[in-house]
Amino acid sequence: MSNANREAPPSAGRAGIKRELPEHFRDYRHVWVFIELERGEVHPVSFELLGEGRKLADKLGIQLAGIVLGPPGEATQHAIAEAFAYGADLVYLVEAPLLADYRNEPFTKAMTDLVNTHKPEILLLGATTLGRDLAGSVATTLLTGLTADCTELDVVDGSLAATRPTFGGSLLCTIYTLNYRPQMATVRPRVMAMPPRTDKPVGRVIRHKLSMTEEEIITKVLGFNLDRQSAKANLAYADIVVAGGLGLGSAENLQLVKNLARAIGAEYGCSRPLVQKGWMPADRQVGQTGKTIRPKLYIAAGISGAIQHRVGVEGADLIVAINTDPNAPIFDFAHLGVVTDAIRFLPALTEAFTRRLSPHSHDKLAS
Repeated sequence: MSNANREAPPSAGRAGIKRELPEHFRDYRHVWVFIELERGEVHPVSFELLGEGRKLADKLGIQLAGIVLGPPGEATQHAIAEAFAYGADLVYLVEAPLLADYRNEPFTKAMTDLVNTHKPEILLLGATTLGRDLAGSVATTLLTGLTADCTELDVVDGSLAATRPTFGGSLLCTIYTLNYRPQMATVRPRVMAMPPRTDKPVGRVIRHKLSMTEEEIITKVLGFNLDRQSAKANLAYADIVVAGGLGLGSAENLQLVKNLARAIGAEYGCSRPLVQKGWMPADRQVGQTGKTIRPKLYIAAGISGAIQHRVGVEGADLIVAINTDPNAPIFDFAHLGVVTDAIRFLPALTEAFTRRLSPHSHDKLAS
């Protein structure tokens, strides 16, 4: 399937699509990863993408580059150093005061100018609020294909194969951008594993000037207010997560999930139907359409395990499923399964953990 080829008839399929890359795209090379730097902090998804980008670059026999857009200063230099520590062969840098806060116009201008000048084959960005906004405008400006919220990236016949859920999460679809460059994709935080970090000297840094002035930018930053409410849930980077589903029967029974989470020092969450019913806020939703997680331990109580949920949690080291239905899909990918009523089982499990664990033992549990 292709999202960027208009010449093949709809019924032809990928086998009938023109494979010959247009002449003006043949000098596009290397894999680029956008290093998301905001308010002095690099988003961890950037390092996860460097690990995945390394695999793609090695398969293609090309280099892996980090893209750093930021203001002059220590934070930007730290982002460059971290890009090399997580595997980049070189870094492209656009350093300008106008990039101190994220605004779509200067960031899009910086990125599209970099692409048009240095011509990457693949460009990867995190599917964060910032990354999604930037990726969409860059792809539109460059008239290329963009596959959003990917769960898997690979190289097939020299092209990027980007897999993502479709039809409401009921199917997985692999998308190719065959005749356009760069091939762009966004990946949600925690979908890919964090690669090892290796201390090494800063390598080759290629600087590019931002050809834009403040007067050309319509958007102005007046201030910054942290959304403390949404920051409360840290599901994506929690070591232990306990989540409940429709099998719990009522919103009141979610307290059983919270009690267990408190006993073992975990974050708590839920499946999508519970958010749709208003039983929990959206920032507690676990799954492809909520938070993708990679905890050391994931306990799912009363969750059937639809494909969108599976995609969001299968990176966990240990999945324990509790469900009354022995044929529930979640048992197909859980490491341990308990066929029982979660409403009765959760209090017993909480009591057992409370008796055996000290208040600080959740670190030992997650190790």
